[in-house]
Amino acid sequence: MTEPDPNEKRLGGASAQPGSPAQTPHASGAAERAAKLKEMQTEQAAKLKQVQAELSKSLRHSPVVLEQQAQRAHDVQLRIADRITAFAGSMNFVYLHIALFTIWMLFIESKPWPTLTLIVSLEAIFLSTFVMIGQNRQAAFQQAKADHDFNEQELELKTNTQITREIHTLTTELHNRLLAKPTRQQS
Repeated sequence: MTEPDPNEKRLGGASAQPGSPAQTPHASGAAERAAKLKEMQTEQAAKLKQVQAELSKSLRHSPVVLEQQAQRAHDVQLRIADRITAFAGSMNFVYLHIALFTIWMLFIESKPWPTLTLIVSLEAIFLSTFVMIGQNRQAAFQQAKADHDFNEQELELKTNTQITREIHTLTTELHNRLLAKPTRQQS
C-alpha cells in the first residue's frame, strides 16, 4: 500500500486537484489577482507605447532642422541644387560618366578629344559651384543649430541655477527649523 502524498491532502482529506472545490477559494482569488495584474500590465504597456510614439513624433527633428527643411522646400533654386548635388554625389553619376566618356572616346570623337575636354571642364565648374552652394548652406545650418543649442543650454543652465538656489534656500530654512532650540515661555 502506498502512502498518500502530503501535497495532495487538504482539509477533510480532499485531494488538491486543480479546479477542485478544496482549492477554489484561494486559487480563484489568486487567479483573479493575477488576471487583474496582467490586465493592468497590458494597459500600462499600451500607455507607454502611446507616450513613446508621441514623444518620437515631437522629438524627430530640432527646430533648426525643421526650419531649414521648410526653407529648402519653399525655394525652387535650393531644391534644384539639392537634387543636382545628391545625384553628383552618387555612384550612378560615376557609372553614367564612365559610360558616356567611353562612348564619346570610342565612337564620337577621335584623339585628342577637344570637345570632351571642354564639356568635362564646364561640368567641373558647375559641379564645384553646386558643391560650394551646398557647403555654404551646410555652414549656415550648422551656425543656426549651434546658436539654437547655445540658447537652449543657457536657458537650461539658468533654470538649473535657479532651482539649485531654491533648494539651498529651502534646505537652509529646514535646517534652521529642525536645529533651532525651542524657546520656553516662562509663566
